[in-house]
Amino acid sequence: SQSRYDFLKKIILKKTNSMKNLFRTTLLLFSIALFTSCKQEKVATQNEYFAQSSDSIQNGGVKVIPITTPKGTFNVWTKRIGNNPKIKVLLLNGGPGATHEYFECFENFLPAEGIEFIYYDQLGCGNADNPNDTSMWDLARYVEEVEQVRKALKLDNTNFYLLGHSWGGILAMEYSLKYQNNMKGLIISNMMASCPEYDKYANEVLSKQMNPEVLAELMKIEANNDFSNPRYMELLLPNFYEKHILRFPAKDWPEPVNRSFAKMNQSLYVTMQGPSEFGISGKLEKWDRKADLKNVKIPTLVIGAKYDTMDPKHMEEISKILPNGSYLFCPKGSHMAFYDDQKTYFNGLISFLKK
Repeated sequence: SQSRYDFLKKIILKKTNSMKNLFRTTLLLFSIALFTSCKQEKVATQNEYFAQSSDSIQNGGVKVIPITTPKGTFNVWTKRIGNNPKIKVLLLNGGPGATHEYFECFENFLPAEGIEFIYYDQLGCGNADNPNDTSMWDLARYVEEVEQVRKALKLDNTNFYLLGHSWGGILAMEYSLKYQNNMKGLIISNMMASCPEYDKYANEVLSKQMNPEVLAELMKIEANNDFSNPRYMELLLPNFYEKHILRFPAKDWPEPVNRSFAKMNQSLYVTMQGPSEFGISGKLEKWDRKADLKNVKIPTLVIGAKYDTMDPKHMEEISKILPNGSYLFCPKGSHMAFYDDQKTYFNGLISFLKK
């Protein structure tokens, strides 16, 4: 009986080992199939993201869009990076009067995530037409311009995210209050929802952080309306810009930032913002939509930064006023946190866009 038992034991062990080998083989084949499938899916996704347009001639994603205005038709400039039917982010630059170019760092972060984004030079900026007519520098007119751009690019509430930085944040808020039904989401980057509150923060907080002697000299230049005096920028650069706009020595500022700022439309900037860096005195002086943000129901990300020209506490507050708002704080960042706190900025932005 012992020999019979040993014989049965051998058979059972043999079958068990066969089952183990079969299981291992099946598991290996499944893993290979899964890996191959994931790889093919990734390649397919990449192919879709970098797919050519249906145009007969490929031009790098550039689309010039005619805009109807009270003063006639003018062209604005856009350029699409990538293709994603579910996430399309239209970028609104600041200034007012800068260009899309300072957003070029987005190319190092969003394509890897399959996120489509669109550069856009607003009327009077960069590659867009410049009517040289200050009556055209008007917030309500810019809102209608964005809507015409949206239609031309065929963006809708299944894919259209609007990211506004600085002045672009004002434009994005104003646009969303009128056209949120056409949007999937909103990103307010480094912009308060009240110019009077920004003015107060600049005068009561930011100016007091400055060397008193430097501040006194700057205030004297402003009192004399001597904004073209080279000394004004000479003082502002190390004492204000390098502390609150972009926290690198100016000699190390990224080339796209310098290129964009060099093309600033001063007529547009001064008309809307005013000549002073301490608050606002132009057309936007009384602009205040803080209380109205409760009416913006779409998902909204508000981005603030510790060293920004914009009060980060105000930014956090408006994220709570927004019914579907969230807040991203950049502890190392300033007004251009997508350069001086890139990891925090882009991790938070990408997370929001891919929710």
